[in-house]
Amino acid sequence: MRAVVQRVSRASVEVDGEVVGAIDEPGLLVLLGVTHDDTTEKAAALAAKIWTLRILHGERSAADEHAPILAISQFTLYADTRKGRRPSWNNAAPGPVSEPLYNTFCESMEALGAKVERGRFGAHMDVSLTNDGPVTLILDA
Repeated sequence: MRAVVQRVSRASVEVDGEVVGAIDEPGLLVLLGVTHDDTTEKAAALAAKIWTLRILHGERSAADEHAPILAISQFTLYADTRKGRRPSWNNAAPGPVSEPLYNTFCESMEALGAKVERGRFGAHMDVSLTNDGPVTLILDA
């Protein structure tokens, strides 16, 4: 499982011109990719790690601040670009595998007390954000 975590002042995601998820206060935007050997345990552990990362102002975590999270599935995080100019997506888990793990990740964050907004799995999404800092981290589980 791979996550790109960005500290944001605000963020939103639209599908077909409709806002399906948004945070209008400081929080985190999480782009989440799933690969073939990921498990529900990895999803829960990554959720806990991100929730408690001290990357908000004053070395505080989202848990400390009760900051909102916008979580968006993104299979392209597992692109393989080593050969040629066309990325291979073979390392990304297919939808029937990755969607339940994306949901487990979000539900794990919620169980920890996070307010989680979501994108729409498998949809073409327009993501808008104001990166605060900028702070952007890549985490592999």
